[in-house]
This record gives sequence, C-alpha cells and structure tokens, in this order.
Amino acid sequence: MKILVCISHVPDTTSKINFTENDTKFDTNGVNFVINPNDEFGLTRAMWFKEKQGASVHVINVGGPETEPTLRKALAIGADEAIRIDTPATDGYSVAVQLASVAKQGGYDLIIGGRESIDYNGGMVPGMVAKIIDANFINTCISLEVEDAMVTAVREIDGGKETLQTKLPLVIGGQKGLVEESDLRIPNMRGIMQARSKPLHIKPAIEQSPRSEATTYEKPAPRGAVKLVDTVDELIDLLHNEAKVI
Repeated sequence: MKILVCISHVPDTTSKINFTENDTKFDTNGVNFVINPNDEFGLTRAMWFKEKQGASVHVINVGGPETEPTLRKALAIGADEAIRIDTPATDGYSVAVQLASVAKQGGYDLIIGGRESIDYNGGMVPGMVAKIIDANFINTCISLEVEDAMVTAVREIDGGKETLQTKLPLVIGGQKGLVEESDLRIPNMRGIMQARSKPLHIKPAIEQSPRSEATTYEKPAPRGAVKLVDTVDELIDLLHNEAKVI
C-alpha cells in the first residue's frame, strides 16, 4: 500500500500572533511552526500501516522553503520520502489542486489529510482532493483499518459515530481518535539522523489561480474586567440589574 500524508505547516498554539501591513499579512517573526495536529494523528496512523503492513509513506506540503523543517520532522518520525510543492499555500482550492496533481501522478492508494488545519480552520482540502482525483472520501475519521483493498473506517457524527466500509483509493480527513495523543511520536536521535539522508523532492507548482483570498485579519476582543462578588444576593442583583439576564 502506498500512502500520501498531507502536512500543514502551522503556528504553534502557544505562539503570540500578530499582523502587519494594516492587518492584511500574518507576522511570522518569533512564531514557532509545527506539524498541524490533525495531520500528525494521520501521520502516526500511517506509521502503523508501514510497520504492520509494509506500506510506503510519503509526506507532502504546499509551501516555500520555510516549511522544510516541518517535513524533515515528519521524515524523522518515520516517513520514507517528502515532497514540497514550491508555491505559497494561498487558499484551500489551490492547495487541493496542487496536492491532487501529485496524488494522481504518484498512484497512491490512501491519502491522509487532517480534518482541518488549526490556522485557517477551512476544513475543505481533503474533500476537494477526493473530488479532483475521483476517490472515495471519509471526513472526521477516528478509526481506520485496511485489509487488502477494503477499508473499515469510523467517523464522528453529530450525536455519535458511524462505521463505514469502502474501497481504495481513499482520501480521509483525520482527527484525534485516529490515534490518541499518547500514541504520537517524538523523533529520536536515530530518526533525526536518518531524516537528513531521506529524499525531499521539490516540485514546481502547476498553473492555478486562487479562488479566494484573505483581505484582513482581526484578533479576538480582549476579555473584559472581572467583577468579584461575596454573596449570592449580590450576584443575583448584578445579574438582574446590570447584566439583565434574569
């Protein structure tokens, strides 16, 4: 089985976020970037298929040279090869078109992406990739088993879970549950050394115009002042007369 894992290069949630040029550009200064958590769950599951079933695992990213440390981390975790499509990740549709082009050429059986990235939270790329390459698609996937060309998957739905069976080729949008946080892998020294010699292919982007663009960014409003009360009567009075919620 040949697996392609899509990797987004996203800011660590502990980083302080700022914008420049009248809030039209994201300021990357001082920001630590990591593998998108939903993608990391998928990568870890792909490692299981590699170790248990002999699958080959390639990772792919759309972005500039600044994303290569993130790809190298994926190689250190255990992926066999990395691919970077040399163009900025401008919008979901453009990213999906670039990924689908490589997926078609590579003849992958299983394409694993995250349900959404934690920076833009678009949640659209895996589904569009599946449509473009005419593959089956399962989103919000929390369990995945493959036996020959048959797939059994569980996805999260409103109010519960749904078990599905389908065939390869398949695209999934994975999330926590595909593996647990305790299963995520930290690259060890051996993996880091091996990653230096693993191939990282840089592919030119195909011609594609973005379908959307971010015009401005806005931070959440700061939290208001907190008012402490000592008695229940005082709390009720504030809720009734000031907040006017009772």
